[in-house]
Amino acid sequence: MKIPNGYEVIQLFESFSPKYLAEDGDPIGLQVGTLSKKISKVLIALDVTEDVVDEAIAGGADMILAHHPFIFRPLKKIDFSHPHGRVIEKLIKHDITLYAAHTNLDVAEGGVNDMLAEALGLQDFTVLAPTYREGLKKLAVYVPAEAEEKVREALAQAGAGHLGHYSHCSFSAEGIGRFKPDEHANPHIGVEGKLEAVQEVKVEVVVPEPLVNKVIRAMLNAHPYEEVAYDLYTLDNQGDKELGLGRVGMLPETMTLREFAEKVKMAFDVKTVRVTGDLTAQIKKVAVLGGTGDKFVRTAQFKGADVFVTGDIYYHTAVDFKQEGMNIIDPGHNVEKIMKKGVASKMDALCKTAGFEMEWSASIIDTDPFQVI
Repeated sequence: MKIPNGYEVIQLFESFSPKYLAEDGDPIGLQVGTLSKKISKVLIALDVTEDVVDEAIAGGADMILAHHPFIFRPLKKIDFSHPHGRVIEKLIKHDITLYAAHTNLDVAEGGVNDMLAEALGLQDFTVLAPTYREGLKKLAVYVPAEAEEKVREALAQAGAGHLGHYSHCSFSAEGIGRFKPDEHANPHIGVEGKLEAVQEVKVEVVVPEPLVNKVIRAMLNAHPYEEVAYDLYTLDNQGDKELGLGRVGMLPETMTLREFAEKVKMAFDVKTVRVTGDLTAQIKKVAVLGGTGDKFVRTAQFKGADVFVTGDIYYHTAVDFKQEGMNIIDPGHNVEKIMKKGVASKMDALCKTAGFEMEWSASIIDTDPFQVI
């Protein structure tokens, strides 16, 4: 077991919540401090308030990983007499790194929206509002015939050649490869200064864009040549993986809107919810989106949802969609607090697999700014 540095921790975190999933302009990533230090304790928080920083200090945390970016807009000044300034002052004085994962964690498989859908017991859920479709590359590598199977298997094990429900998909064509080693070469085949002609196989595989570097490393490690000839092309067609905001799925059994509203309260640990619609309406298909979902009500309606569960619904939006018969349950933005325990649990498991000696804890501070009286 080893204590990793910040870069190793974030690399592990981004193995399931990569930065490229975030919306353009979302200020994710390192916000205060450094990743060039050992990290043994991480506090997971929804919001970064002074109380949360005090909690991190008391618990000896080296890092706070937050869902909502603390620095969302450019700062004009850092005033230590202001709450925001005091947060930065305490983070720096106590050497606590602050890292934010916002819309990338919303979109990610196993991220915030999956956690919300699972908490509601939704079955067979899919993406509500797609934001990312995986790009594809084609890798063509030239291999001596005797090494073809070894290289082909290495490519498959690294994730290349997966099409739908099929793995190890590839195409090959035989040909002649020619080369002349110079005096500094150490050739697998051939001798210095002599032109060689070798029976080779061109192996082609499709590679998901996020796996390109991993696949190329695997190919180079398996290939017998000192210098490997290969081509990498960008494809116009896209992969099967579609990710995005929100989820839509089915309840195990139909219930009324009133009954489902009570289920939402229990699932998300909230005392009250705002409901628009007929409380006797039958609910089976559910759309859910963490955070602010006001602009996605029409999307949920288009997807055939009987109810849309999301936060921060505007008054006029509720008026308009109530007239159209669209049911809405607003449990508030703070239900995204589900990510605290969810991320802590997931990262604890990943760290154990990676051999990292770390402690992950969920903040117990309630950062919901609203009280119901």
